[in-house]
Amino acid sequence: MKEQIYACCKELRLSTTFAENAMSMSGDTPQEYLLKVLEAEIDYRNTKRKKLHLKQAGFDNLKTFEGYDFDHIVIPNTTSIDGIKTLDFMSRNENLILYGRNGAGKSHMATAIGVEACIQGKKVKFYKTATLVNELTDAKSDGSLTKLLKKLSKLDLLICDEWGYLPFDAEGSQLLFQVIADCYEKRSLILTTNIEFSKWNGIFYDEQLTAALIDRLVHHSHLIIFDRDSWRFEHSLMKNSATK
Repeated sequence: MKEQIYACCKELRLSTTFAENAMSMSGDTPQEYLLKVLEAEIDYRNTKRKKLHLKQAGFDNLKTFEGYDFDHIVIPNTTSIDGIKTLDFMSRNENLILYGRNGAGKSHMATAIGVEACIQGKKVKFYKTATLVNELTDAKSDGSLTKLLKKLSKLDLLICDEWGYLPFDAEGSQLLFQVIADCYEKRSLILTTNIEFSKWNGIFYDEQLTAALIDRLVHHSHLIIFDRDSWRFEHSLMKNSATK
């Protein structure tokens, strides 16, 4: 009987967990038993899907909003802390631009949002912006650009960390613009940057492209300003003081 159950599950593309639950669970009625087994399979698949999404997202480190300090972070009246945490902006394909000095907590917030999106079953990809540009350039060189762009088009959320930390050449700028333009009103973006808009031309070296890029980003974006000193520096000082 056991082998037959496993064989049927394999034929129906059900997990081995389903087979194990089918043999271990019980219910007062056949209907209750069946419901328990089906609900357990749904929970198993949802958990497996969340883990896969987290793995595919490519986060540097997994971070959440637990204990996250929102003090000295300026949230515009177009959204709220709860709106950010619950991904309300994503339901409208809106963007977040996280602006502030290095170490202020921008990447942490971006990652925490991305992790929550994965938990909610969304497809997310986290990139250092320079890495994304390098991947796009390499893909164009080896003929796989269409494949990469198609992969990016299936995302619900694209996170570009450290936007503007390194300048891009003309080809890299154009490819990045293509990705951002394709996201417009179709999926959400999160950018983390310490470069104000007026200096973005120094990143792309093309005033017209820069203006078009800013126009597409700002139109449906919430600008969140991290108006505080470096969190990493502050806590490093606290740690050093504690050890003296």
